[in-house]
Amino acid sequence: MFINQPFKTTALFFISLLIFSPLLYAGDSTISISESDSGSNFALFSFFDLRDRESFVQLTNIESFEGTVHLQIFDVSNNCNENNFFDTYTGNDTHVYNMRDIQTNNGNPSGVVLPDGAYGFVSIISINPTTGTFADANNLIGNFRILDNNGYEYRTNSVNPFGRVEFPLEANITFNFNTKGGVILSDVVGIVFSVRGGEIVTTDLQDNYFPAEINILNEDEVIFSCRNVVFACTDQNNPLLEALLGTVNNSCCGASSSVASFEYGINDAIPHSKGGELLCPGNNINNGIVKIDRFLAGEGQDRPIIGIIGLNNGNGRGSMDSFWNENTLRSQM
Repeated sequence: MFINQPFKTTALFFISLLIFSPLLYAGDSTISISESDSGSNFALFSFFDLRDRESFVQLTNIESFEGTVHLQIFDVSNNCNENNFFDTYTGNDTHVYNMRDIQTNNGNPSGVVLPDGAYGFVSIISINPTTGTFADANNLIGNFRILDNNGYEYRTNSVNPFGRVEFPLEANITFNFNTKGGVILSDVVGIVFSVRGGEIVTTDLQDNYFPAEINILNEDEVIFSCRNVVFACTDQNNPLLEALLGTVNNSCCGASSSVASFEYGINDAIPHSKGGELLCPGNNINNGIVKIDRFLAGEGQDRPIIGIIGLNNGNGRGSMDSFWNENTLRSQM
């Protein structure tokens, strides 16, 4: 059973990416480490994908007391539509949510049915049952797992979106990549959100986006300029996409972008697993670092981003981990 097969545990880093897999991908951290498997979490985010894939989200209440959690599921393929429900955990309780057949912890239907081909993210927040607000206890740990029909799988810790460090708004994000183990495909996911009334909000695209200037450094640390992209809870069919790009391009200082998406591939050497947009089209570097800078820093666009990077060989090998950038979140809560 899946529940008896522990996930590979990996550390989640602010700003930079480290992947412990012997297969691929090395990196370093310049800030401090937030470990989502430490149990000091009242909120966790996970990526899911049902496009010729199966997805599972595992959650554990590590405390001895009973707890309530609020699950919000955002389907990017359906204009970032949200479904949500509450679930209850006894002390030291664990449950796995099969995203193709979502049942509550007691085995009953959750009421949420995702269509084939849905993909997006799951937010799980520990709730005070009396007040309906964020619980004081940091009692959650979690993981997610994605099995691709081609034979590879992704596994990593769910991301704690509220572990904080202080750094300037203009601080950048980096992650490493290479083609060891025959890597040919990538999934670079960016979850951008805000918090209102104790709930995660992301569907208001013009208020929840991360404008990113992309550059790639090769093994000799030579910088190759790419383009500006926007991370948001959208695909290319969302009717709000044009308005979002208009907001970005009219913001400030001549900076602009022609593309916004929830997910990207890296470049022509390691394109997107599902044929999506690239961070750096026309670039063929197969070993290097992606550098992501917010290109509208200081212009009121201060939403945090949770980034997830997956690399695979299109067959039997895959690895996934997370990067995270958080800015002025206290002022949004």
